[in-house]
Amino acid sequence: MSQHTLSVLAENTPGILARIAALFSRRGFNIDSLAVGTTEHPDLSRVTIVVRVDDELSLEQVTKQLNKLVNVLKVVELEAADAVQRELVLVKVRADNTTRSQVLQIAELFRARTVDVAPEAVTLEATGAGDKLDAMLRMLAQFGIKELVQSGAIAIGRGSRSLTERGARETRTLRITSAAARSAQSA
Repeated sequence: MSQHTLSVLAENTPGILARIAALFSRRGFNIDSLAVGTTEHPDLSRVTIVVRVDDELSLEQVTKQLNKLVNVLKVVELEAADAVQRELVLVKVRADNTTRSQVLQIAELFRARTVDVAPEAVTLEATGAGDKLDAMLRMLAQFGIKELVQSGAIAIGRGSRSLTERGARETRTLRITSAAARSAQSA
């Protein structure tokens, strides 16, 4: 199985995330990571999906089906070499007076920030590539992880090209075309 990162640009409308997730579910794909947020254009959302597939043909088919969804404007597979990908983790680690300095040394090694300190625990915030965060969590496990929350991966292409710039133009074109069609029908 190979892992792939898809970046989906969609109109920011109710139900679009459910339709995207349902498409993967119907195809029998398990989504490893899912992150959604608005873009620099408030009417557009960007969905970053990390999925494992058995073969490239399956990925091609699901990409074509995503492109057919009404509110989806663009689907791009982001290759690791051509994109920057990050995740966020918040982790609460057991740390009393005897172990706190060791926990903080590990945090410093991975450039994690201390966001809360309690008598028996330290909460850390770290961002980075998934493998970096996994390595940090393995090192912290010896102290006891009390609580953990991790975001889905987000990714953006390298260079000056923008996924949303083209998508925004397409959205305006679609809306103008739709408005022109409605005007022509009512005339």
